[in-house]
Formats: sequence, structure tokens, C-alpha cells
Amino acid sequence: MNKMISVREINSLFKDGDQILVGGFGISGTPLTVLDELSTSEHKGFTIISNNLGDHGQGLHKLFIAGQIVKAIGSFFSINREAVMAWSRGELEIDLLPQGTLAEAIRCGGAGIGGFYTKTAVGTELAKGKEEKIIDGEKYIFEKALKGDVAIIKAKVADTLGNLTYHTTARNFNPMMATAGKIVIAEVDEIVEVGELDPETIVTPHAYVDYIIQSNYIKEGTDYLVK
Repeated sequence: MNKMISVREINSLFKDGDQILVGGFGISGTPLTVLDELSTSEHKGFTIISNNLGDHGQGLHKLFIAGQIVKAIGSFFSINREAVMAWSRGELEIDLLPQGTLAEAIRCGGAGIGGFYTKTAVGTELAKGKEEKIIDGEKYIFEKALKGDVAIIKAKVADTLGNLTYHTTARNFNPMMATAGKIVIAEVDEIVEVGELDPETIVTPHAYVDYIIQSNYIKEGTDYLVK
């Protein structure tokens, strides 16, 4: 199977109402090229699982502006003022999770685990309606695992098989999301031949990756610019 495809081919991999895992912390490690293309499609009704909803005019913010997102599951939506206002008007559903809880829920989804108990958020608004359990005399709440119909991730280098390496903190949620999506699309800065990657540097094995997209962006300082 040839995993390398044009970004113009990705829209056929999505359908209305998909639950989509999107890597990134702010814009770092975010698959901007794939999101640019998806924002021009007619798909809608997405549930997005991501740390945040992009920065102004970049990443997931484009899908939000296009009205394609109906629900967001993640941690730092307050940096997107428009999303908060949409939530207050009842136009956007938000499930807010502590960042560590979000990461573990995705990890569990990829590992085939149904969920886990945590003390984080016990006694707060975030615990309302969730199952509680006393373990060793302390109260825990149950958090369900998170999975996606599609996972869109960002890596630094891929070989033609789909083995992936990452660049420092741009790694963030991407490796765990690669394990938790039914379809996994990896946007990468560079594509090399099989055997060119040091096996010790490979974080995501090719078995998890279905498609590889060449990124249209380059990083200059803290900014991501179209090539």
C-alpha cells in the first residue's frame, strides 16, 4: 500500500459527524496542512478531541470559523475567545478535561482500555454526573477512554512505510493519538526512504499510520509559514 497521498485526497477519508483526534499544543505539533484542506470541504458535524481549538486563523480555528465543529473535547479552549462565546450561546458543546486526564483517556483508547479512575477533578464541576468510587479510602471519578474515527497527527520525519519521528515538544499528544484512531493521517515535514531513520529514534511504528501527507508549512522562530 502506498501511504503517501496528496493533501487534496484527504477529504474522502472523512464523513459528517466524525469524531476526530487532532494533535498539537497551541500550534506546535499541529497538522496545519490537513486542517487547511479539511476546512475547505463541505463536511460538518465534527466532534474534535484536541488540547485546544487552534490559534486565530490557524489550525482548528479554521474549522470552527467554517461551522464544521459541533463539539470539542479538550483542556485549553479559553485561548479561543470565539469558542467560549459560542459555548455560552449554546452553539458549541464543550467537554472540559484536565490535561493529564485528556492524555490518559486517549492512551486508554489506543490501548483497548475502557477507561480509568482518577482523583483529578473530584469535587469540582468537572466531576458532575461521573461515576464515583472509593479506593483505599479516597474518592475517585471514572473517565471514559477516548478514540477517534480519524486521527490527524503531525511528525517531523516519516519513511515511506510510515515510521515516524518527532521534533522535541511538538511530539505532545501525537504519538498517543496515532494509536487511538481508526484511520491515521500523518502530516510530516520530511519523507525519507526505508532504512534512513535510526530505529532508536522511531516513536510511532508504521503499523499505526495509514496515510502520509507532506506539510506545506515551515517553522521560522515561533511562527509557521506556508512554503
